[in-house]
Amino acid sequence: MQTSRAFVHHVYWWRSVSFLDMVHSRRILCERTVCTASASTSNLPKHPMNTIEKIVHRHLLEPEHVRSGAYVGIKPSYVMTHDNTAAVMPKFLNLVGNRTGARNPVKNPRQVVFTLDHNVQDTSSGNLQKYANIEAFANEHEIDFYPAGRGIGHQVMCEEGYAFPYRLVVASDSHSNMYGGVGCLGTPVVRTDAACIWATGSTWWQVPPVARVELVGDKLPPGVSGKDVIVTLCGLFKSDEVLNHAVEFGGSGVGSLSVDERLTIANMTTEWGALAGVFPVDDVTIQWLRTRHQRLLRRGLAGVPSDGGAFEAGASRVNDRISSDAIDMAEQLSAEMAPDPGCVYSKTITLDLSTVRPHVSGPNDVKTMSSVTDLEARQIKINKAYLVSCVNSREQDIATAAEIVRGKSVAPGVKMYVAAASSEVQDASEASGDWGVLMAAGCIPLPPGCGPCIGLGQGLLEDGEVAISATNRNFKGRMGSRNAEAYLASPAVVAASALAGYIRGPEGMVSPSANVKPGFSLQVPDAQSACGEASTTELVAGFPTQIEGRIIFCPQDNINTDGIYPGKYTYREDVTWEQMGEVVMENYDGDFADMVQPGDILVAGYNFGTGSSREQAATALRAAGVAAVICGSVSETYKRNALNNGLIVLEIPALVESLLSRTATRRRSANKPTILLDNERAEIDMVGSYARLLQVQVSPDSPRTYTSSPIPFTGLGKVCQDLIAAGGIEEWVKKQL
Repeated sequence: MQTSRAFVHHVYWWRSVSFLDMVHSRRILCERTVCTASASTSNLPKHPMNTIEKIVHRHLLEPEHVRSGAYVGIKPSYVMTHDNTAAVMPKFLNLVGNRTGARNPVKNPRQVVFTLDHNVQDTSSGNLQKYANIEAFANEHEIDFYPAGRGIGHQVMCEEGYAFPYRLVVASDSHSNMYGGVGCLGTPVVRTDAACIWATGSTWWQVPPVARVELVGDKLPPGVSGKDVIVTLCGLFKSDEVLNHAVEFGGSGVGSLSVDERLTIANMTTEWGALAGVFPVDDVTIQWLRTRHQRLLRRGLAGVPSDGGAFEAGASRVNDRISSDAIDMAEQLSAEMAPDPGCVYSKTITLDLSTVRPHVSGPNDVKTMSSVTDLEARQIKINKAYLVSCVNSREQDIATAAEIVRGKSVAPGVKMYVAAASSEVQDASEASGDWGVLMAAGCIPLPPGCGPCIGLGQGLLEDGEVAISATNRNFKGRMGSRNAEAYLASPAVVAASALAGYIRGPEGMVSPSANVKPGFSLQVPDAQSACGEASTTELVAGFPTQIEGRIIFCPQDNINTDGIYPGKYTYREDVTWEQMGEVVMENYDGDFADMVQPGDILVAGYNFGTGSSREQAATALRAAGVAAVICGSVSETYKRNALNNGLIVLEIPALVESLLSRTATRRRSANKPTILLDNERAEIDMVGSYARLLQVQVSPDSPRTYTSSPIPFTGLGKVCQDLIAAGGIEEWVKKQL
């Protein structure tokens, strides 16, 4: 195995807890209340804990030891869904169908937030009706609802105080990591999870290993931004170093970063492979919260149901989520919530901010990094430029772009699209004059929302086009045509490139020593490899003891959810189960759906399922008949999606490496993304926790001839088995209710 892939061995399965034990009883689920920043931490365990472990401990259903690998029951402070609320609603109603007599079947309406943001440009009758149905559901169940045009959900969650220091907030969207910019543990869940939280107020979570990222150095050089920091981290540490980790930021350089920059960095820890990215709560955070509090006092309440108490009590016209008292409490808790001496980190990464320079990701790959100086010399012509998305469309980003284009015009043949992260951001940018500067330069305005970042609405990439974008993903086909190329960069580089017509940095804003190499280091404590001997696993009733099937091999690493299930289908509710199977892997290999057969075992490379949290990336494989997925490593969010929907996913890197070696010649000659192994099958023994390859039998009576020794893997624990045996979490929760 390659050294760069050693990190895939950080796999944690906690076998001694069943799903029934973890979720506890319905009585416990119903008695807890939403955690807030004012909750006591005096009952924290005495053993050393890092900040992320302390936040998790504050949201446990009942006291227990928080450590990497443990499955715990948690009660998130809030759960947000966006356009995918339309898909969550029927799941929820299916769950609570036997409780229709209840006044409000949503366990805690104050825990739930709806924000419409993805397909806001679509004014068709079908989409408008969908949005109206979501709003009606929110009104009926007294849920906080923010309509299309208010902004991207993650930005709204921060502006309105749902994301707040030391809370644990989840959303049915992979960029929930962004909340870490304000010291909140934000992490993604999937649609079925959201439905279960609506019904019970709680969910399960496997505590991830925590990586420490020390940002040192005085500050970033002029012309360098938070986007350059995260692009640099993704490019330097691109071998699964933080895959399925929670990242905890610290170091002497953090204080020089604005909250806008922290939100950008935390947001793209998703693309780095992490489940969360949390910054410390310091003076910068507290000042941002106090400024935000004053702005809300001037604006008044948002008019959502949770504001009702403030009106009735005659309190100041600001919600209690981001009140002066809540901010004071967060400030007081900062010392207690800091990491304890001797706490455990799986690894420590150090980056010197003073050595970071503008960099670009791509094309079509977040972890392929090039310096702006190198790309500028190549004069890569662009057709489109984008200043949109939840990662880089805040006031500071728009002001930076406006400074660069002031008095100039977008180059002929280039279209530059601009969408603010929220209506409040656009209002502020208009008031400052920055928005007008961009419009005067020829930029094309879009409404606050996701739009082209998710491949919806105006301005999508066409065949053969090249784009520079301040978004967070540039997966092939995500922003339009599969035959286009997309690069990611900071708002400054995007604006400068739009003016020049090719990828370049802004004039006079970058240090002359633009080619200096970033200063960084990585320290990993000694750890035992997960590739040991096979061991017997106790299985729950209904869980398969053995799986055997034909191998359909997709050897590429980083196969993302856009590749598995294209974004253009994600927010359509009219796609049938059969149709999902027909379009599966369309952006990865257009021939895959014709090749796959029921019962096949899909074998893929490393970091399988990276990208968004879309549930259909798991269910589409089931719809195509895939019996199980084997990969070198897998995104934890994808694994959660798969288990919640009854699809077995196993990490067996040695088997993947064996197939890579066996098929090397064939792959070179065929030059195709998918290979069918006609003469070999895979056999997975779930009791013995091993897999092996065998020749296809000439007849059922022929002796079985194995072509590999048993390859051990870490068996699925009881939590995972319970989910698979029940057919997914939705069926399991329905039975409990």
